[in-house]
Amino acid sequence: MTTYTGTNEFEGATFVKASFKGATLRFSDVSGVTMRSVDVDGLDIDSHDLFFGSLLVNGVDVVPLVDAELNRQFPGRELQKAQTPEGLREGWLAVQSAWQTTVDGTPPDLVDAHVEGEWSLAQTLRHLVLATDAWLRGGILRIEQPFHEIGQIFTGAAEMGFDMSIFRTDPPSYDEILAVRAERQRLVTDFLATATAELLAEERENPWGGDDWRPSVGDCIRVILEEEWAHLRYIRRDLARLS
Repeated sequence: MTTYTGTNEFEGATFVKASFKGATLRFSDVSGVTMRSVDVDGLDIDSHDLFFGSLLVNGVDVVPLVDAELNRQFPGRELQKAQTPEGLREGWLAVQSAWQTTVDGTPPDLVDAHVEGEWSLAQTLRHLVLATDAWLRGGILRIEQPFHEIGQIFTGAAEMGFDMSIFRTDPPSYDEILAVRAERQRLVTDFLATATAELLAEERENPWGGDDWRPSVGDCIRVILEEEWAHLRYIRRDLARLS
């Protein structure tokens, strides 16, 4: 099967009576794609950025419908957009309770198992350590080097020039992952316990760089909540397949 990597040769192209049956697209830009008279039986779309735009199916924008359904499936998820300290505290408690259910309910033989191309539960928890480090320790607290060595960095970070020497190359044990994860969870809990509306409104720099967005402290917390809910959905999806 042919693999196309880093190509833009299909931008603006038109495909007529072409078959993409069974094809997989990863980390690709399909914004603005128009599909007419197509067979979409079994089409599976998963986009973390879905809620920043529109997705029209037969003329209906389904993004609000998807958002509402995910809120139904994951009670408390709607609080990832909360604007008050009280709402963010409640949202954090909800997502941590949901995560605890998943961690406690995962058999030991599945913590390192993964669907092809996706992270395992162990890797996902390591990534959430990294997300907390980036947005709380780095973004909010402005610690110069905020990252724990077991953090799971996102795909393509090395190509972007990120210093990968920060992170260990040998995989940590699951017990170590759980210990670091619990410590980072406590950091968020303790921060939110005393957070005020005035503090949430303070401006910070984007911990991943760039000058196009200067998030508030509240924005940084909301990113952490979005990461928590998104990756909980991913890992529950994958664990269901593995089971």
